[in-house]
Amino acid sequence: MGKGILLIVSGPSGCGKGTVLKHVLAKGGYRYSVSATTRPPREGEVHGVHYFFVDKSLFEEYLKDGKILEYTVYCDNYYGTPREFVEACLEDGMNVVLEIETEGAANVKRLMPHALSVFIAPPSMELLEARLRGRGTEDEETIQKRLRRAREEMLLAPTYDITIVNEEGAPDKAAELIAAAVESKKNA
Repeated sequence: MGKGILLIVSGPSGCGKGTVLKHVLAKGGYRYSVSATTRPPREGEVHGVHYFFVDKSLFEEYLKDGKILEYTVYCDNYYGTPREFVEACLEDGMNVVLEIETEGAANVKRLMPHALSVFIAPPSMELLEARLRGRGTEDEETIQKRLRRAREEMLLAPTYDITIVNEEGAPDKAAELIAAAVESKKNA
C-alpha cells in the first residue's frame, strides 16, 4: 500500500461540502482530518475523535514548532490542523480529507504541494442562495454576508487543482469525481 493523498476541500457555505464528503468518506480508505482546538470539549465530544483538545500554551508551542499546518482564532480559541496527525495517516496509506476555508487551503497547499485541492461549487449563485434560505437558520444580514463571501470564494476556484460542481440532488456524483481524482493522483 502506498502513501495516501491529502485532499484539501473548500467551497462556499451552502454548496453541500459536508454532504459530498460524507459520500467520499463512505467509500473507505479516507480519514477526516481531526482539528486541534483550545476550547473545552462539549458534552459528548471525544478527544482525538471530534477534536484534539489542548490548552492554549501547548497550541502556541505547536505553532512555534511548525506542528500546525494552518490555524485560525475564533471566539478567543485556536482551531488548527495538526501536521503530525495528517502525516501519520498519509504514511499509513489513508487519504486524508481536510475541509477548510480558502485562505487556509492556500497555506496548506504551499506547505504540502503534493496535496490535491478541490473546490466544490454550487450549480449557480441563485441555487446557493435558495439553499442558504432553505436552511431557515440565519437572518437576512447573515445570508447576505454568506453570499458576499461565496462570490469572493468563487473567484478563487481557478487556484484549486480541480473544481467540481455539486449538482442539485447529486452529491454522490460529485463524490465519485473526487474519488476518481484522488485515484488518478495516487497512480500518477
